Amino acid sequence: MRPRQRAGDGLRRTASRPAESEGAVREDELSLLRSGILPAVGSWISSVEALYLASTQRKDNHMEAASKAQGELERIEKQIEDLQGVAGDNKNAQRELQSLHTRVEALKRQMSGQLSAWERTELARHPMRPYPLDYIERIFPSFSEIHGDRGFGDDAAMICGMAHFHGREVMVIGTQKGRDTKQRIQRNFGQPNPEGYRKALRAMKFAEKWCRPVITLIDIVGAYPGLGAEERGQAEAIAHNLREMARLKVPFIAAITGEGGSGGALAIAAADRVLMLENSIYSVISPEGCASIMWRDSNKKDVAAQALRITAKDNLELGICDEVILEPTGGAHHDYDAAANALAEALERNLSALERMPLPALLEARYKKFRNIAQCYETVGSPA
Repeated sequence: MRPRQRAGDGLRRTASRPAESEGAVREDELSLLRSGILPAVGSWISSVEALYLASTQRKDNHMEAASKAQGELERIEKQIEDLQGVAGDNKNAQRELQSLHTRVEALKRQMSGQLSAWERTELARHPMRPYPLDYIERIFPSFSEIHGDRGFGDDAAMICGMAHFHGREVMVIGTQKGRDTKQRIQRNFGQPNPEGYRKALRAMKFAEKWCRPVITLIDIVGAYPGLGAEERGQAEAIAHNLREMARLKVPFIAAITGEGGSGGALAIAAADRVLMLENSIYSVISPEGCASIMWRDSNKKDVAAQALRITAKDNLELGICDEVILEPTGGAHHDYDAAANALAEALERNLSALERMPLPALLEARYKKFRNIAQCYETVGSPA
């Protein structure tokens, strides 16, 4: 005999499912405030603030503590994002989460303002930092790549091509490291061979012929030092570029987006304006190489980075770069679009100013710029 069913049991079970689901959602929203999760995240942020404050007062392991604090902040940000999805329409929870997010952003801005030269070097080398092709995709529509140097071959580490930029045609040249192992091998880890520099020069001369401005995006460890590169005239290719760039008869802007390593970077950077992103570096040698030469100890790379004055701020003070472009909070790798927008705005402002200059004045200003870089003395008066 089948058990007797009470009236309304079936209806109650069927109708209770959405109610239970809605109740579960509301319970999740309310639990953020009841369970103490938000105060716990606030305490977590406070502990990171204390860790970073303590690190600024210690010189022995400041970088290690600051790096740990940065990692903790990234985990906190991820936790806040997850909680915002759970909070739903709960205004009190959303308000609390926004307050926590504001604290995280403020601490990140404070940390980025006090980074050492070596810490900025690590940011310039961050594996997720946007490379020149990432900027080209966002800033220069209809980019059409040019291949080969018409002498030896093509070089995938050097990319060149025509593109449109705010209604004008420009020549865009950049270096590319590659994201994964396959790409890095294809791009030779972003280290151009002589044919790469000759391809860049061919593109510059093409732009000069058709009166198109030249823009270079630089993120390079250095020119490739291999035997084959030396046999094919690496030094000559770089020197030839330097000579021709000095008298290029079109506006020329170079932007260092990551690493600007030695002559490999300079070979496409003798420009009317040299721009640097906030966490980029520009130096004659890497900090590790300098430390190995000076102290025979590459572990002193942080001391070498400070002494070399390789940061964007240092280069601006020395007159090597003309403008420092601010990055999104935490670095360009946190927001590709915001970093590209900031770079595009700086390029447009500087390019518009250069286009208004007469050609003789443009060439004379470029000559004086490089003659006066890092001048450490001046002549006062005249000899008797």
